[in-house]
Amino acid sequence: MNACGDFSELTPDVLLDAVETATGRRLTGFAQPHNSYINRVYELQTGDGERLIAKFYRPGRWSREAILEEHAFTLELAAEEVPVVPPRPLRDGGTLGDAGGIPFAVFEKRRGREFEPAEPEDWRRLGRLLGRLHSVGERSPAPARVVLHPDRSTRADLDLLRAESLLPAAVRRPFLEAADELHRRILPLFADVELLRIHGDCHRQNILERPEEGLLLIDFDDMATGPAVQDLWMLLPDRPERARAEIDRILEGYETFREFDDRHLRLIEPLRAMRMLYFLAWCARQTDDPQFARRFPDWGGESFWRQQTADLREQLDILR
Repeated sequence: MNACGDFSELTPDVLLDAVETATGRRLTGFAQPHNSYINRVYELQTGDGERLIAKFYRPGRWSREAILEEHAFTLELAAEEVPVVPPRPLRDGGTLGDAGGIPFAVFEKRRGREFEPAEPEDWRRLGRLLGRLHSVGERSPAPARVVLHPDRSTRADLDLLRAESLLPAAVRRPFLEAADELHRRILPLFADVELLRIHGDCHRQNILERPEEGLLLIDFDDMATGPAVQDLWMLLPDRPERARAEIDRILEGYETFREFDDRHLRLIEPLRAMRMLYFLAWCARQTDDPQFARRFPDWGGESFWRQQTADLREQLDILR
């Protein structure tokens, strides 16, 4: 395998050998792939029957320092008994292995079902989980991770979209005008907003319910530095004005562990706009991947960008 790593060379023999070498444990030939486009995730089995999850990080997506900050955060959370799944220590004492240039980590397999809040107390449980998460997240920085701020992550996303020759001429100007206006409108709202270590991709598919144990927060791959409300808004069933009861109950639970500034609720729609731009920039970075075209067959045409422009204008109307 080459020095920079390539998923096409991550064969079952290669990955099993890498995990055996890193952990010092014998594995069976079992290697079941899990559904993951960004990374490569496999369920493995040791000789004594224990199931493990090996996560191979997409080469070039995160620096080694950024991955280690993800690991450090989950280890710190686990030490405080926040329900997460931290990486297991490897034979060399670290948490990050190398498979011919592809970084990987090994985790205990934890089962659970996707959490579906139905009762008022379910929303309070979510709030308590987030309050505990952020109480740990505010303790130290993560300088190698993405900073969710219009002047950092969103500016970088816009620079990429502007520089790439992916916007058809007929829609380039209206799309960039809408995107730039979004950026101008949301930037002042982030003045003096506290930024801390957050999950970053906190939607319900990343929260499991485990019988007799409670909630489990998984998949810190998009861990970031950002405002606390980022980990709240994607859990809501609707726009904030139509989800006030759920917001109030989440905050009831949250403030059991950490104070929340209600003024930061005004960042929900700006953060939604930022996520829209982030997704487009993320897609733009994947266009050379053969799997991308299969997963996103409608990407890139003029009709696609007209729809994205319409979506940005709709979000602008909401912000106005």
